[in-house]
Amino acid sequence: MNTRRHFLKTSATFAAGSFLLPQFADAAKVAKRKVGLQLYTVRKEMLDDATGTLKQLAKLGYKELESARSEKGNYYGLQPKEIKKITQDLGMRLVSGHVHIDNDWQRSVDAAAEAGQPYLICSSMSSDAQTVENYQRTADEFSKAAEDCKKVNIVFGYHNHETEFEKVDGQVLYDILLDRTDPDLVKMELDLGWVIATGNDPLKYFTKYPNRFPLWHLKDMDKVKKESTEFGKGMVNIAEMFKNESKSGMKHFFVEQEEYTSTPMESLKYNYDYLKKMDLV
Repeated sequence: MNTRRHFLKTSATFAAGSFLLPQFADAAKVAKRKVGLQLYTVRKEMLDDATGTLKQLAKLGYKELESARSEKGNYYGLQPKEIKKITQDLGMRLVSGHVHIDNDWQRSVDAAAEAGQPYLICSSMSSDAQTVENYQRTADEFSKAAEDCKKVNIVFGYHNHETEFEKVDGQVLYDILLDRTDPDLVKMELDLGWVIATGNDPLKYFTKYPNRFPLWHLKDMDKVKKESTEFGKGMVNIAEMFKNESKSGMKHFFVEQEEYTSTPMESLKYNYDYLKKMDLV
């Protein structure tokens, strides 16, 4: 009798636990999301006082960072090891950086390795010619750049704007970059705001090119002005994007805003609070 009672009690506990498992799994998944920031959002502030600005961002709750080349270099006047230590001391991590494939390319790769960042992102193409030939040539350039990055255990990627989604001879130019490069070698950082502003759907890209987008720029876009705005005020369904993160292959996302209702820091607080309120982080 005692054995049966013990069995029934154990079975009931197991059943209850099984019922709750999916809920706990979802909660754990959300808890693991760290809010990232593309530092171009606070470009002026970073140039004026990089360390002080990073401290402010840490207080707001931002944990992961992506730098962008500035007039003071790739790290706003800081050295690679310097920004690595500052961010680590603040409980943050430099995950990625925007650079160009130019005469300083190898120096940028070496600096990224020194800074300890796992990703290096080309933020603009060498030529802005909207031709199939240029995009094919650029895809080959990306493949070579990705090999350079692989040698130092860095993942190479490309960040889109809006012009890449134009069609030439029936082809979407952006798709040429995806189709002509090795999906294991060349990744994409999808700027969700720009994709939607062009009338395209990121979810269709997640389906067509699964696991190709380990990085996102999380940006809302004003429907009329077609410029960035605070979360929830534009045309991007942010919650829907996160529902499809696994299909995308998303590992890190960076909040980015280029125009502001008030100040960059106030907008960043608003965006962080929005993500918390929506239970997305």
